[in-house]
Amino acid sequence: MEEITLTDLEGLFVGHAEDLAAKTGCTAILAPGGVTASAVNPGFAPGSRETDLLKPENAVQQIHGVCLSGGSAMGLAAASGVARFLLQSGCGFDAGFLKVPIVPAAVIFDYPGNRSLGCLPDERMGFEAAKNASRDPVRSGSFGVGLSASSGKIGGTDLSSPSGLGSFGVRTKGLEIACLAVVNSLGSVVEPETGQIISGLRRSDGSLADRAEILETIWKASQNASSFPGHTVLAVIAVNSRLSKLETWRLAKMASVGLTRAIYPAHLLLDGDTVFALSTGIGPEADPSWLGALAADVVSEAIMRSVAR
Repeated sequence: MEEITLTDLEGLFVGHAEDLAAKTGCTAILAPGGVTASAVNPGFAPGSRETDLLKPENAVQQIHGVCLSGGSAMGLAAASGVARFLLQSGCGFDAGFLKVPIVPAAVIFDYPGNRSLGCLPDERMGFEAAKNASRDPVRSGSFGVGLSASSGKIGGTDLSSPSGLGSFGVRTKGLEIACLAVVNSLGSVVEPETGQIISGLRRSDGSLADRAEILETIWKASQNASSFPGHTVLAVIAVNSRLSKLETWRLAKMASVGLTRAIYPAHLLLDGDTVFALSTGIGPEADPSWLGALAADVVSEAIMRSVAR
């Protein structure tokens, strides 16, 4: 297999914008020509925009971008900037007398590292991220939407570990599949094959807490609901195979298994985990089960790439 990133898929562009003073940012994934898309929300507290439109039974078949943002619910404003950039570029759903860009979005709760107190990211920042979009290889690290992200937040930000964006993909059998993930998780990041914790909740001496200590910390935090910090993992996985909207939804659902493999624990009551799946439709056909199994592996590797090891 050859390693690739999201921008190796024809028609996809990725850009970032951030405010270093406020310590928050956003990331835009552009598909100006349109891609078939769907999404799943395995978390129970998603912050999102236009994800209902991505349900297989709903009418619009293609989207033109995805916006991932810090700032919690206020950060959804960044998606308007991405849409405005696409509108000015002449991209969007043909509504007759105008084209309407379809830009679903999801957010992470990146406070208290984010010092903007809800003022950012905004439409201006979303526009900047879209303007910065290119086909340069997607990097892993703490920037864009992942600027203030951390893993293992159940013990509070002071005992969490820095994370950010993770990027990974493969080219195999003529197929291209790649993922961009932002990890801002309550749980710790684990190596799927060994179960070893590689980043996340730390003890007071800086060493990584084990699974029993993580569960005990969750129990203690549950006694005071207000003590739960914000936590969410967002992933965008794209494939060049031609998929219907229903098949793309199935791909997102199977890909979400990668979150449970790479994060312990995942999908808790206040998690906002969201997985977007995109199909560019210009590659070979692939068996859906094989594709879904590969997608889960790609997502879990992207999550691991989001943390320093």
